[in-house]
Amino acid sequence: MKRPVPVESASAFIDEKIKALADWRGKMLAKVREIIREADPEIVEERKWVKPTNPGTPVWSHGGIVCTGETYKNAVKLTFAKGAALKDPARLFNSSLDGNVRRAIDIHEGEKIDQAALKDLIRAAVALNLKGKTKPKPRRASSKRAD
Repeated sequence: MKRPVPVESASAFIDEKIKALADWRGKMLAKVREIIREADPEIVEERKWVKPTNPGTPVWSHGGIVCTGETYKNAVKLTFAKGAALKDPARLFNSSLDGNVRRAIDIHEGEKIDQAALKDLIRAAVALNLKGKTKPKPRRASSKRAD
């Protein structure tokens, strides 16, 4: 039995996942990863939800989860954590449309990605995550009196 290659970081994990797929899904995951990084150079790559039955899921975060990148037999799925709250004028979302929070984009073999629209969606998701996080917390009045 072949032992898994040790993964030192989330980025290395994503590199290995792309390499292991070795088909259109690997190429597509690499392409969307490139688009995500171009849209937000400060985005952080993470590996979440590791279980004995699952090596983990690639996640891109900035101020919270922006989206996940999952691969299935017939699709590469980008699930946006707060997708229902995002405007999608290019109508990229085509999956998980009934949920109150998440929205997803299923990309199938041979489909083209509207790169500009995906970048706009990534930037909007980051802005939504950061909204309200930059406000200073109100200071509580001290109950001690200086006499």
